[in-house]
Amino acid sequence: MAENLSPSETSPEALAKLAANGDRQAFADLIDLQYDFIFRVAYKWLGDQGDAEDITQTVVIKLAKAVRQFDGRSKFSSWLYRVTLNVVRDHQRQSMRRGRNVEALSLVGVSHTPSTQEDQTAANEIWTAVRQLPEKQRDAMLMIYAEEMSHAECAAIMGCKEKTVSWYVHEAKKTLKGLL
Repeated sequence: MAENLSPSETSPEALAKLAANGDRQAFADLIDLQYDFIFRVAYKWLGDQGDAEDITQTVVIKLAKAVRQFDGRSKFSSWLYRVTLNVVRDHQRQSMRRGRNVEALSLVGVSHTPSTQEDQTAANEIWTAVRQLPEKQRDAMLMIYAEEMSHAECAAIMGCKEKTVSWYVHEAKKTLKGLL
């Protein structure tokens, strides 16, 4: 971490402020602190390690300029989640334009392996159905259930009110009943 900084100055928010003002060491420390978070978010949305690594690298490159746009009104992690999600969406659009299928999102991570093949199949069917939802409903469902975010965190990332997130989730559940 940056030398001569107190623990409160090594928070992501403080490091982002220093990095925005041109402190290269603060930027390096910020990337060290957030790299795994960026990768985890990209992997959850894409379900492919190689694509998640590419997205992580792209986000790091974008952060070199984008960190100046962080205004501190939200937590740095919420802001970074939004930046990462935008890069993921760009990647998905590019993949679709090239005619490639976007890899399936898997709720089941390395640490959450289902106990049976039936559980794995059921989880895959559910997330396949979730990916068919309209974008806002899909995003809300993935953030609330796959990322285990609160409605408030989801609302901050989506740029809407908590009630709107609740409505997206409600509508998604109604739609999923018809799909499953």
